[in-house]
Amino acid sequence: MRAIVANGVTLHVHENGDPDGAPVVFANSLDTDLRLWDALIPLLPKGLRLIRYDTRGHGLSECPAGPYTIDDLTDDAEALIEALDLGPVTFVGLSIGGMIGQNLASSRPDLVRAMVLSNTAARMGVPKSWNDRIAAITANGLASLEAAILDRWFGPRFRASPEAALWGAMLSRTPQAGYLGCCAAIADADLTETTRMLRLPALVIAGSHDGASPPDLVAATAALIPNAAYHVIAGAAHLPCIEDPAAYVAILNPFLKEYANV
Repeated sequence: MRAIVANGVTLHVHENGDPDGAPVVFANSLDTDLRLWDALIPLLPKGLRLIRYDTRGHGLSECPAGPYTIDDLTDDAEALIEALDLGPVTFVGLSIGGMIGQNLASSRPDLVRAMVLSNTAARMGVPKSWNDRIAAITANGLASLEAAILDRWFGPRFRASPEAALWGAMLSRTPQAGYLGCCAAIADADLTETTRMLRLPALVIAGSHDGASPPDLVAATAALIPNAAYHVIAGAAHLPCIEDPAAYVAILNPFLKEYANV
């Protein structure tokens, strides 16, 4: 367990792999924490330095008063990379983590050599849908939407498993202020034009059953980036790295081997 103060926010950070290896930074989705990537870590290529962190307002990271902006979250990631003196990294982000990755690659291209955008988009939904969600949670609490969120997160097979309840517990224990702050960041973020200008190696991953970022939405973002590779994991939904880690690394590992050590 490690704490790094980045952009004035204390972030929970965990490292695995080779401390002298090429750095790969992982950013979690809305309402999860760095445990999102647990199943992948032992399956990733050897020789890499693997850095995971909890987005502000999530996990063990500090939860400043919201709302947040996508620039706030991006500044956190930028400051973390600089605090750890990582140099250019391969950035792997899922959902809002992928939005952070896109924005970071646009604002600080010197810090990102390649990126993996998982179950994300340049724009996710419309402000009204996010503002309605913020209002519902403010009125009834985050736990009131747990079942609906899990239905979007997981395909039918995993949704019926006992493990899904554990992720529901993570969801309901996320600080409400952190969740709502990040909802506001997504509501106001439209990265279409800046993502269209990106010129770096990019891998884009979707889940066939994703109810939060449907495959067509993810594919449209992949199409903005010249030469981006796009893959769909059959049977998985919004968190395929949890549902099917073997399928996930079958896509991810060749990309890391080709680009992370450049």
